This record gives sequence, C-alpha cells and structure tokens, in this order.
Amino acid sequence: MRISVSSDMDEPVARLLVAELRHRGHDVREHGALRPGADAQWAVCSEAAARDVAEGAADQAVVCCWTGTGASIAANKVPGVRAALCTDAATADGARRWNDANVLALSLRLTSQPVLKEILDAWFAAEPSQDPEDRQNVARVGRLDAARKPS
Repeated sequence: MRISVSSDMDEPVARLLVAELRHRGHDVREHGALRPGADAQWAVCSEAAARDVAEGAADQAVVCCWTGTGASIAANKVPGVRAALCTDAATADGARRWNDANVLALSLRLTSQPVLKEILDAWFAAEPSQDPEDRQNVARVGRLDAARKPS
C-alpha cells in the first residue's frame, strides 16, 4: 500500500512510524520534518499528505503533530479525506470500520512504541463497514465535501 506520512517534528515516534510501515511492506512517502528541506509546519505537511490521498498518489496517510489535533484538522480540510485522531487501537479500529477513515492522525506526545504498533495493527486489520447506515453516513460526509468545493 502507498502511504504518505507527515510530521511537524522529527521525533523518535515519527521515525519509528516510518520504519514500522516499511517493515510491514508499505511504500512510504515522507512529508514535513521527515524530509530534509521540506516545510515542517503542521498545517503544511498534514495538507500535503492528505492531498496525496485525495489525488490518488497514496492509498492512505498518517499525519502527526505534538497533540495530533492540528494535523487532523488540516487533513480534514482536504476534500475526500476522512482523518481520525486515534490514541488507541479501539479508536483506530472504529475509525476504519464505521467512518471509513483514510487518514490516521497521531499524537507525537501520547503515542508510545507499543501503542503505535497496536494502533497500526487495528488500523490495517479493520475493513470499512458495509452496514447501510454506516455507508450513508460516509456518503453524507462526501456530500459535505462536495458542497464546500469552490466552483
């Protein structure tokens, strides 16, 4: 799978994230502090990773900042992106299953190595729900994106 990763800080957990994704066989594209010379502001690098997903250059993305909040906000401003801030495996599972999230947002402050691996395990194991109500909700979010696109 092609996965874009962004981080506004070159923190050990961000480097571990990239290494873990590659170890799992994913093709990783780095943004922000993970790429020398790139703009590492959280809004800029999170948007870049999210745009990779929206434009089809990546299948999914993982965006990181100190709390994860700013990264998720910036990513969610890109039409077609459903970013979820996940601090544990159960939340990651639910985000993929019920919300068909395509961008995982992580907190550099809260995410330890064991928790990171648990979150990634849950994220990649979960499949989007086919329940009609869940699909209707995801479709509604898509219509919200379409309604805010400039003409």
